[in-house]
Amino acid sequence: MIILKSRREIALMREAGRIVARTLAKLKEHIIPGVTTAELDRIAEDYIRDNGAVPAFKGYQGFPASICASVNEEVVHGIPGLKQLAEGDIISIDIGAVKNGYVGDAAVTFPVGAIDAEKQHLLAVTEAALYEGIKQAVVGNRLTDISHAIQTYVEKNGLSVVRDYVGHGIGRAMHEDPQVPNFGSPGYGPRLRAGMVLAIEPMVNAGTYEVYTLANRWTVVTRDKKPSAHFEHTVAVTDNGPEILTLL
Repeated sequence: MIILKSRREIALMREAGRIVARTLAKLKEHIIPGVTTAELDRIAEDYIRDNGAVPAFKGYQGFPASICASVNEEVVHGIPGLKQLAEGDIISIDIGAVKNGYVGDAAVTFPVGAIDAEKQHLLAVTEAALYEGIKQAVVGNRLTDISHAIQTYVEKNGLSVVRDYVGHGIGRAMHEDPQVPNFGSPGYGPRLRAGMVLAIEPMVNAGTYEVYTLANRWTVVTRDKKPSAHFEHTVAVTDNGPEILTLL
């Protein structure tokens, strides 16, 4: 069941979303060679709690940290730890925060120092694909119009879209209906209505779209070990067009 949000609820989600956005901006300052992913997790958790919110990921289905920190070929659900970032790495950081009972969720893939041309292209295409999807989040469109826009843009630029993990509805729960695939034909799925709030999140690989999960049962990596990127926003469908709730 898709839960439509009132203007009041969207305003509350905007508060949670801004905390997520500010947390990502703060982490960007600390993403340098030598920092550990555990340090980034601590910074994020402290900042979220200092702003009157609670990390949405910590303890969710047993996840042990406040952020997902996925490096290079890691696609999603990377567990923060003692790993030090190195010059030329990329790191995808996914963050959720709960405030006043509502969730904000966003992700950014950051470069660590100077990165090579392949990774630069990957990051640029993935972020642009997110915005291509957001453009389709308008009243009257079908859900897979978002999916098709993302896939078309990604594949036109020589990259591949992960099939095993998708976006989702969001509100009082982090994962609500509907699922939002990043691939597929246009014109399918529920018609978009004002009050829907969606976490749109393309995960894009430099090589094959195939992935698998490591023995820790969380971290997802590319089958061919080529790098992956992940960008996400929480987006409200409104009568005035899509509103991104996870912007500064």
